[in-house]
Amino acid sequence: MPGAEYAGNDPFGFMPLADVVKYFDDYVKNFNLPVRCGVEVRSVEKDSQGYLVHTSEGNYRASNVVIATGLYQSPNIPEFSRAVPPSVKQIHSMEYKNPSALPPGAVLVVGTGQSGAQIAEELYQSRRKVYLSIGSAGRVPRRYRGRDINDWFTRMGMFDTQVGELKSPRAKFAPHPQISGKNGGESLNLHQFARDGVVLLGHICDARNGRLIIAHDMKKTLAKVDQFELDALKMVDAFIGRTGFNGPPEVVPRLRDGYDQEEVGTLDLVAAGVKVVIWATGYNFDFSLVKLPVVDGDGYPIQKRGVTEYDGLYFLGMPWLHSRKSGILFGVGDDAAFLAAHIALRSTPEIGVAA
Repeated sequence: MPGAEYAGNDPFGFMPLADVVKYFDDYVKNFNLPVRCGVEVRSVEKDSQGYLVHTSEGNYRASNVVIATGLYQSPNIPEFSRAVPPSVKQIHSMEYKNPSALPPGAVLVVGTGQSGAQIAEELYQSRRKVYLSIGSAGRVPRRYRGRDINDWFTRMGMFDTQVGELKSPRAKFAPHPQISGKNGGESLNLHQFARDGVVLLGHICDARNGRLIIAHDMKKTLAKVDQFELDALKMVDAFIGRTGFNGPPEVVPRLRDGYDQEEVGTLDLVAAGVKVVIWATGYNFDFSLVKLPVVDGDGYPIQKRGVTEYDGLYFLGMPWLHSRKSGILFGVGDDAAFLAAHIALRSTPEIGVAA
């Protein structure tokens, strides 16, 4: 983040949880930020004096309010999950910890974005029988032609793509590709999963009488995932050819094991020995705490680079707020600087506890 750029010797590595927490704690300390932890904001209302913010530790008045709660308010679990037999434990991916925390037996993972693919990999490598309902998320290798794939994407300007360049407003909600597994960042590949014994399924449509109804679209979806990788690597190759960047030639293996599996139309969870269903199906977002009409038909805030039509009300830190990188740490600083300048020009903020 601004003022706390990475200075270590592993810029493309993964920070352990404790290090991420320390990074934020140090940021607060070094910049003497007045952060209040453990406070629930219950509502934000506009009145003649600005904004009244109701919280669990009292009310605040503010000339400016920035909503930076992200897009992930509550787990998105399909309604038909209620028809899953009560003997089968159901959790959302946000609740998953590790294989040993689950009851023994086979596991069904629904969804193959980053979380679903990583969870499925960890489960089958711990010798669990895994069924995996695949989704529309694409795939790219963790590294390609000598660099981290995100390094290429950054150099190519992909993270600077602005929201106005998307084909449709709903494109903001496209899933992130399968990009990195465990052990420091290994590539993920559903065909490798199939080779290792994972049963791949199409998307789940419904549940009836203990059975899941599954679309016959597993191979069609696999083909789209494969094509996503091919297209991405072609873009990198073209960039290298156009700019002369050093990138040694590389051929990514083309696995096809998933296509050898049969399409499954139903799955009897009890008969298959499935004891746990993990819904890696994303999140719903909810901005109802703001007591103003500030969202569109998709529930996404109506704003322009975080600035709403209501003076002093802003949004920050969400995917595609302004660009592809608006919702990630290395990109949020640009939007924050824009909003800070807007607020400074508008008025001098005055914040205090309401009587």
